[in-house]
Amino acid sequence: MNYWHALILAIVEGLTEFLPVSSTGHMIIVANLLGIGQLPFTETYITSIQFGAILSVVVLYWRRFLQSFDFYVKLAVAFLPFGLLGFLLKDVIADLLKSVTVVASSLVVGGIVLLFVDRWFSESRKQVTTPSTLQALKIGLFQCLALVPGVSRSAATIVGGLAQGFDRRSAADFSFLLAVPTMFVITAYEMYKTYKVNAPKVEDLEVLAFGNVVAFIVALLAVKSFVNFVSKFGFRAFGMYRIIVGVTILVMIALGINLHLI
Repeated sequence: MNYWHALILAIVEGLTEFLPVSSTGHMIIVANLLGIGQLPFTETYITSIQFGAILSVVVLYWRRFLQSFDFYVKLAVAFLPFGLLGFLLKDVIADLLKSVTVVASSLVVGGIVLLFVDRWFSESRKQVTTPSTLQALKIGLFQCLALVPGVSRSAATIVGGLAQGFDRRSAADFSFLLAVPTMFVITAYEMYKTYKVNAPKVEDLEVLAFGNVVAFIVALLAVKSFVNFVSKFGFRAFGMYRIIVGVTILVMIALGINLHLI
């Protein structure tokens, strides 16, 4: 992997991690298109630069993290279903991550949901700073859908928030906050596994540092822009984007283009 590859992947990570378009799906597809999808360091890099994206949320929402202990209880409750199910199904998920077809199909299905989600939850929306324990648990159950590659953790949790009567901004805000413990645990675990088998070299660490800085800056801008956009226009544009990308990939596969080897 060279610095151009690192730059492109970091930009993709920063742009897609907190948007309802599936960062995992985009990273897998882009890495394969760049011809580095099969390199051992690519997996390490993709996993590691998520720390930069996580930090962007901590910086943007730092006041929320200074709330009462109850706030952390709600985050823990929301994370628990995803953490338990993810641990139990980790081998199945690892196999699904290797399938571009699964990612593309999930992009399409999730896109269809986003086309109609504003209409489904158009009534009785309210601004919520901190959800109740039951609401947090329900949003956590929605987050479990993101265990399927391509579904998008952000999309699943935002829809979960809308289903609890949250307005768009409140649903997006809690989705970002929940991303911090969720992504931290996933990233730390994946890095432990990867580094244990294939410890990075000094030059690799420089590339990782570069990628985290880029991912942090891009995610910072993406989160701020996304919240303002969905508050005004909703999720339909993201649904259309997902469908276009997913269908394009499925057509390429049907034409015999092996995305795993590009």
